[in-house]
Amino acid sequence: MNRASTFMMAALLASCSPAPAAPPTRGATASALPAMRGFTDNYVVPVTRNNPEMGQDFLDLSFRLESGRAIAAMSRFEGPISVRVAPGAPATLIADLESLLGRLRKEAAIPISRTDQADANIIVQTVPQKALQRAVPNAACFVVPNVRNWDEYLAMRKTSAVDWTALQTRTKAAIFIPAEAAPQEIRDCLHEELAQALGPLNDLYRLPDSVFNDDNIHAVLTGFDMLILRATYAPEMHSGMSRQQASDVIAPVLARLNPAGQRGGTGVFPDTSREWISAIEAALTNASAGTRRQSAERAVNMAQQFRWGGTREGFSYYAMGRLQVGVNASAALAAFNRADQIYSTSPSLQIHRAHIAVQKAAFTLSAGDAAGTISLVDSAIPIAQRHHNAALLAFLMMFKAEALDMQGDSVAAEAVRVDSLGWARYGFGSDANVRARLAEVRGLRP
Repeated sequence: MNRASTFMMAALLASCSPAPAAPPTRGATASALPAMRGFTDNYVVPVTRNNPEMGQDFLDLSFRLESGRAIAAMSRFEGPISVRVAPGAPATLIADLESLLGRLRKEAAIPISRTDQADANIIVQTVPQKALQRAVPNAACFVVPNVRNWDEYLAMRKTSAVDWTALQTRTKAAIFIPAEAAPQEIRDCLHEELAQALGPLNDLYRLPDSVFNDDNIHAVLTGFDMLILRATYAPEMHSGMSRQQASDVIAPVLARLNPAGQRGGTGVFPDTSREWISAIEAALTNASAGTRRQSAERAVNMAQQFRWGGTREGFSYYAMGRLQVGVNASAALAAFNRADQIYSTSPSLQIHRAHIAVQKAAFTLSAGDAAGTISLVDSAIPIAQRHHNAALLAFLMMFKAEALDMQGDSVAAEAVRVDSLGWARYGFGSDANVRARLAEVRGLRP
């Protein structure tokens, strides 16, 4: 029920086909930055898995919390849903929310719209980041039932009124987002928290194609996510259903909504152990560096033992690699290579490989391998674009610019570098953050 605040959020993100823009201004890197870029295409990560598997996902997402607590009865909003943005939100939040609401109406068939009325079902409020982190230290943003604003949440947060498991029907909720966050992080929070305000309350590390996964690889709602939400609001479903009642109807619901998914599959696969979840969460916290590295190693060992492959084992190695950067370069690169090898086994894990590509590019660039750097980022740039991750896209383009410079093509390098800055403004926020990321990549050159 919260978008985890991890090194993933701090360092890497993603985007889709860029909107047409005026030619870049060559002086942008030295003085004023170019205008912020945004996404105008309608690409959605497609649904590719079979219905039996996704039916099990639906039940595990809808009838458990992230903590593992069971939810006795499914809850949802009944009837049209209204969303209000509290005063003080940035303009990008409004624009991204309108786009998201349009997708929810079209792809999930949910009757949802924005309103200025105070009694809206869902309130979106920006809160100073320090205040938010004091209340929930490990969350970048989160959603709470039965409150309308931050003051109500602070007054009620230790009561059963904000317990999702006690709900029979949802009537109101509030989404809290850090006011100082970059536009992309605000958008990502909107996607995950609004989806959880409407439907599933769990996150599953096994999912390769969903924002309902605490690895935060996917930035915006995917086709799978929209299918899960559409199933939640299908006429066959209703608030108060037990897991067994939902289990009895989810197969025909998915058959009707996703006929292409009616193919082989048992829907039975190994669940994620609580020990592994605890290890990976410890690796992503603010504990000491040594403790985090040890936790990542435990996660890798358990993933190997369980022979999971896919997202969980790949993410274990990715976390290990990130935590070895600056400590043991050979161990870091070995971990990234292993994660890349695991992610390469499925077409649904392309965005995961794009995250690995930017890590590997740091090694090739620092080694003076311009051609290798360009090869890595050129394969990842279109993937970052399709997945609407501006921060990841900006990083990849910054690496390419430095590599082109190393090859002596300064004109092409500057064009790519300046183009990256418009995406960086959306992905990283303030001009200071954008210039810091640019300097960080430039500083890797030998």
